[in-house]
Amino acid sequence: MRRWNGWGDDATSMDLNEAARAMMHSLLGPGQVPLDATREALLAKIPTSRLQAAHALIQTDAASRFACAFGESYADWLRKRFGALPPVPDGVAFAESTAQVRELLDLAHERNWMVIPFAGGTSVAGHLECPISSRPILSINLTRMNRLLHLDKTSQLATFGAGTPGPLVEAQLRAHGYTLGHFPQSHEYSTVGGWVVTRSSGQQSLRYGRIEQLFAGCRMEAPVGTLLVPTVPAASAGPDLRELVLGSEGRFGIVTEATLRVSRLPEHESFHALFFPHWDTAEAAVRELVQGKPQVSMLRLSNGVETATNLTLAGHARLVGWLERYLSWHGCGQGKCVLMLGVTGSQSSALPSLRDARRVLARHGGVYIGTAMGGKWAANRFKGPYLRNTLWDLGYSVDTIESAVDWPQVKPMMLAMEQAAREVFAGYGERVHPFTHLSHVYAQGSSVYSQFVWATAPGGYAPNFERWQRLKRAVAEAIAAHGGTVSHQHGVGRDHAAHLADEKGPLGMTTLAELCRHFDPKKIMNPGKLLQDAGPWAS
Repeated sequence: MRRWNGWGDDATSMDLNEAARAMMHSLLGPGQVPLDATREALLAKIPTSRLQAAHALIQTDAASRFACAFGESYADWLRKRFGALPPVPDGVAFAESTAQVRELLDLAHERNWMVIPFAGGTSVAGHLECPISSRPILSINLTRMNRLLHLDKTSQLATFGAGTPGPLVEAQLRAHGYTLGHFPQSHEYSTVGGWVVTRSSGQQSLRYGRIEQLFAGCRMEAPVGTLLVPTVPAASAGPDLRELVLGSEGRFGIVTEATLRVSRLPEHESFHALFFPHWDTAEAAVRELVQGKPQVSMLRLSNGVETATNLTLAGHARLVGWLERYLSWHGCGQGKCVLMLGVTGSQSSALPSLRDARRVLARHGGVYIGTAMGGKWAANRFKGPYLRNTLWDLGYSVDTIESAVDWPQVKPMMLAMEQAAREVFAGYGERVHPFTHLSHVYAQGSSVYSQFVWATAPGGYAPNFERWQRLKRAVAEAIAAHGGTVSHQHGVGRDHAAHLADEKGPLGMTTLAELCRHFDPKKIMNPGKLLQDAGPWAS
């Protein structure tokens, strides 16, 4: 069963070995283990619904409403753990078809209800927050729209219900010999519709592409009508309407069906690890490789701190000790960086692709150590978020902040993001443990994905929320100062909306606001996300 106040299935956990626990204590001091609120206590706080008996599809019981009130952001986490109940939807409708979504939207538009789409509930950017409002709030839950609706093998196009989660996408395609190849960290629960409207990126985007490369067309139900985006391989017929849907975050309407470009299942897939002496050589190696358009599926580069952290988390002290000695003989000591390399394709192309990649990487000092670490990474590729549960139980908090920027600014921005976090916590007399990897690389630049671990503060919700807000603001300012995007793969939501104007500029923000007004004249759709509720560009 899925945890109500943490990540993932309650039958799955990630333990910390003694060396990792000692590392956390050494870096951050003893953790402050908080007293968690109970689900029953939170349910008891939920007020009476304003949508009682409004429609046969709408459920108004407290449990259904509570389940659709949160995502997976650190703010959501704090609210559930400390019992700081936010506003919750007045009702939840479990739609099973596009027709039912259309019926519910028409009703909400007529009665001036607010509408928040819900499916996987994995947002880490505040996409599911309910505003404080005198208007009733309806959550339209798409999780029952979870099937492969059509597969065109000739064109390699697959149409899915928007509520289809990652495992069901792959299972239904693999039965026919195909894959989408979209594997975000949230793969267990995130859904097709969520991927499209937040511009998601999967771990093997170097081969399969980000969701914008995979997205071929859709059906979107908006308050003012239905937008059908047809599938064509390419067109010069004006602006691409797919771009109106990609990244729209539920502000224009609800995507009910999406058609995606799929691939035949690969004959070969393997993951390999290489180490580099330090960051500069590693970054140069990855940049040269990706700009040469390699036939590889993934390049994932950890900086020195993340490399050391992951080696400690791995346990197996004797094996890691042997690895450390072997690497030191080859010039990779303190500050070494690990690169995970994915090779995916036909049997005939896999080995030549690996050989070519290794040749480039070796020129920069890359030390190849085989598939043992890569295979371990692949086996646990979706378990990383479970560590948040374990760390919390030991008195530590963790959050991630990600961006993307052109190559000249990758290292400066990475260092600035980590330093901004240190300065925030130094102001409280505390320490933070920041570390970073490049999870998606491009010829032009790279994503920069930083994680931050710190000791949970005593005093409950308010002091921890304040520290997190300062962390987000300081790191966002560092990103903006280096020309990075406010979000590479998690969307804008409410958490990043204040910084969007730095990237889009006045005319761009006005354009987005006008699109919101066009599709949603009564302002019922997912208010406060993407664009703020107030300000010069409020829709």
